[in-house]
Amino acid sequence: MTDIKATKVAILGLGTMGSGMASNLLKAGVPLAVYNRTAAKAQPFAAKGARIAATPAEAVKGVSIVLSMLSDDDASRDAWLGKKGALAAAEPGAILIESSTASPAWIAELAALAERRGNPLLDAPVTGSRTQAEGAQLTFLVGGPAAALEAATPILEAMSKEIIHLGPIGSGAKMKLINNFLCGVQVASLAEAMAWIERSGLDRDRALAVLKSGAPGSPLLAAMSTRMVNRDYTVNFLLRLLSKDMLYASNEAAACNVDLKTAETSRALMETAIAEGYGEQDMSSLVEPLRKKK
Repeated sequence: MTDIKATKVAILGLGTMGSGMASNLLKAGVPLAVYNRTAAKAQPFAAKGARIAATPAEAVKGVSIVLSMLSDDDASRDAWLGKKGALAAAEPGAILIESSTASPAWIAELAALAERRGNPLLDAPVTGSRTQAEGAQLTFLVGGPAAALEAATPILEAMSKEIIHLGPIGSGAKMKLINNFLCGVQVASLAEAMAWIERSGLDRDRALAVLKSGAPGSPLLAAMSTRMVNRDYTVNFLLRLLSKDMLYASNEAAACNVDLKTAETSRALMETAIAEGYGEQDMSSLVEPLRKKK
């Protein structure tokens, strides 16, 4: 079993998810290097014992596991392949883990480039949001070689409640997009239902109690409805990133000859909300433009 206190790790990206993941690795005693494009977000981790890197290339020097948690394909590409990128500087044999919600096409491209350099890649996006990241309760959805996953498992366990190996490279990315597609459609339909309930004359609390305890009920519906009622849009998951995920999902499904019509209509609602200034708020803020609509 790998001794995590002797395993040097780098995390690229300290946003909503990456910051919680990095904190849990430091709590577990992992020697950690961190990089964030906005350097100020990285500085608090120095006090926790992390090595602060000015570039992705600097972050990966001397480490055996590199984990990226970034916003989209473009940010991931820049961190791995851009000027002073991580891939060219990675140590021979270091395990690379892409935990961003990325397109399977980009994962396949990155995996091929990594293989040429002798670095195994795991695509390992997560389910859960800020609360789960902070509490080491994420679920990793993993695609890639079993041997690399076995070696990386102790590190992933320090950040998660479950690790699911779904198959070859790209499997994690595909599963994550399906997961987020279903979540996105549910958030959009709940936002519409909330606006409907509030205009209908029904007692909102009683109506929501019926929905939560009935067939439509789910952990997501319960959490999102509470946030919508309280108008608490503190970020657990950015609305603009959910919209991005819906676009990636539509494109990936189209490659399988599946037309995600519900994704298209849900994303249209999200883009309207983003245009009205809600993109940097939690995805539950999707209800606000619907509340305002006359």
